Amino acid sequence: MSHEKISVGELIARFLEQCGAKSAFGVISIHNMPILDAFGRRAAAKIPGAIRFVPSRSEAGAVNMADANARVSGGISVAVTSTGTGAGNACGALVEALTAGVPVIHLTGQIELPYLDRDLGYIHEARSQPEMLASVSKAFYRIWSAETALGTMREAVRTAMTAPAGPVSIEIPIDVQGTMIDCPEDLSPLPVEATRPAEASLDRLADKFAASKRPILWVGGGARGARAAVLKLADMGVAVISSVQGRGVLPEDHPMSLGALHMQAVSERFYASCDAMLVAGSKLRSNETLKYKLKLPRPLYRIDADPRQEGRAYPADYFVGGDAGLALEGLAARLKGRLKPDPAFAADVRAARKALEQDVRNGLGPYEKLLDQLAAQRDYVWVRDITLSNSIWGNRMMHIGDPRHAVHATGGGIGQGIQQALGASLAAPERKVLCLTGDGGLALNIGELLALVQERANILIILMNDGGYGVIRNIQDAQFGARHYFVDLHNPDFAGLAKSLQIPHARVTDLAKLEGPLAEFMALKGPAMIEIDMVKVGPFAAAYAGPPDGKAEKAKA
Repeated sequence: MSHEKISVGELIARFLEQCGAKSAFGVISIHNMPILDAFGRRAAAKIPGAIRFVPSRSEAGAVNMADANARVSGGISVAVTSTGTGAGNACGALVEALTAGVPVIHLTGQIELPYLDRDLGYIHEARSQPEMLASVSKAFYRIWSAETALGTMREAVRTAMTAPAGPVSIEIPIDVQGTMIDCPEDLSPLPVEATRPAEASLDRLADKFAASKRPILWVGGGARGARAAVLKLADMGVAVISSVQGRGVLPEDHPMSLGALHMQAVSERFYASCDAMLVAGSKLRSNETLKYKLKLPRPLYRIDADPRQEGRAYPADYFVGGDAGLALEGLAARLKGRLKPDPAFAADVRAARKALEQDVRNGLGPYEKLLDQLAAQRDYVWVRDITLSNSIWGNRMMHIGDPRHAVHATGGGIGQGIQQALGASLAAPERKVLCLTGDGGLALNIGELLALVQERANILIILMNDGGYGVIRNIQDAQFGARHYFVDLHNPDFAGLAKSLQIPHARVTDLAKLEGPLAEFMALKGPAMIEIDMVKVGPFAAAYAGPPDGKAEKAKA
């Protein structure tokens, strides 16, 4: 111990700096002020490595910002909320971080220890807050005393970073936060150990996979750190397809990449020509497998850091437990010189990719011009909200070269895109963030637009304005006799709104005229908005009515 006296709030700030956290997001409250005071003082003093704190306008926004910040940076990020209602507001965003497997450290305050858990009606008191947060986090910890603060924080960060990663909530009573202690000499975090696959298991998997002539690898979000190994396998002649969360693990301009075009009728026909599939770090989620009806090649092999994934969704012919990066690296080493792909396979992959992309383009109608102009940009991070446009083309057609350059709401929540864009922009300040959102999603973010302007975030919002919830409208057309209830929205004048917020804005009614404002705003350092008037531009060539379940796709085939 040193003789320097610091508060527990300061201890937490210094420890998170040692963990590599660069940013924190949250709403200041009487029950988190010692922590935020430490963040503020250290940043104001320009201490090397001091955490930048961003005042979000909502607790959900704070967690979504931290979520995207961690995805793009590749490390941890921090969200800070108050106790009670403030912590409750964060829960939906914690669900998203848990779904996506993102190491967010959620610090929440708590009332003073003498009044805790006594149901006294104390301000900001919340009954069963630990159970609430535990249900939406990978783990929950309460810091009971100043003496246990560092050890608890070390374990919380280790837990968040250990695969399968996820958000961890830590509850800290306000009197503990303010307690003065001797500054510990060592504030280093615990090492995070990846689960090593058994060598014998990799030997058996290599023997099985080496027998295939038309092998395909499906990579998910759990394989985001396996880029080098996946590239080796692709160069050996293995086709690579990804979940949406695994996009960019293999750069999508690689000739063996099928991108994330994984569940069309064309995809199934290609799978039928393959003689083995290896799934690495993916849950094969329902909305990416036609509710588990997508016909995948057999034999089907799987790699996952979570052994509980064995047998889920699709039974595996062989399962290897372990970190996807380590497993695929070991597999690539064992397969070197042994794989003898069908000489026609590479050409078939390229032909399938071309057909898959054309299949999507056939449904775009006038919006093909929008896709082409956005895809022509360089050095961007692609962040998407749940919108009609994202479901049709945004999730699949913008080429991604690195898994850290793409963020989306994995759990399907609307209104998270702008919040995630702000977190992403702080993690990649050298890149423009392109944020695709709809008018419904933007309506949930009026407050967070203020945070975006305050932080001078380098974000271009592509606002797809169709006057309501377009996907739901299409579902009502397809399944509810075209009865449109509760989907039409009263929207503001977005140009006037943007002006009041000091956000440059352009409204586009003809996509042939997009080039000018797009070039202007891409060159601009700071936030801007291009509003696409979808009523004037017109409909898509094909209606999208929610995640497909395989029925319509079988009919097309």
